[in-house]
Amino acid sequence: MSGAGHSSPTILRVNGVAREVASPPERLLLDVLRGELRLTGTKRGCGIGVCGTCTVLVDGVPRLACRLPLGEIGEREVLTIEGLAGHDGTLHPIQQAFIDAGAIQCGFCTPAMVLRAKALLDRRPDPSREEIRRALGPVLCRCTGYHQIVAAVERAAHVLVRGKT
Repeated sequence: MSGAGHSSPTILRVNGVAREVASPPERLLLDVLRGELRLTGTKRGCGIGVCGTCTVLVDGVPRLACRLPLGEIGEREVLTIEGLAGHDGTLHPIQQAFIDAGAIQCGFCTPAMVLRAKALLDRRPDPSREEIRRALGPVLCRCTGYHQIVAAVERAAHVLVRGKT
């Protein structure tokens, strides 16, 4: 056991890389990502798990980083928006589809929307519009009526499944 105020380093797998963090297990993943690892694509919105802008994928499942203590992650893989593009900087087809469809607006909710779209398309490569809306529903966007965002996910599905643009 470590003394009060001290914590042993934890190995956290983020974006395919094992990273050592010196945060206690009760520290929220959002704070570790943004503060300690400087991965600021994960946004701090409401801080109470309502807006969804802090969404990351943990073993491919959307999770709210503002409600997820570091100690609950264990050895699972965390994917943030920074880990989605290729190593050479090439955008993932979902990211490109959001740009092409004009679905980025102010950009604050975009990382969460893109990651939720990835989780959906990984498990359901050719979703219906209703499935897309349900998958994106937990992320609030104040800039749009979601039409362009749904269109972006449809476009990404076509590219990923059929290789079409």
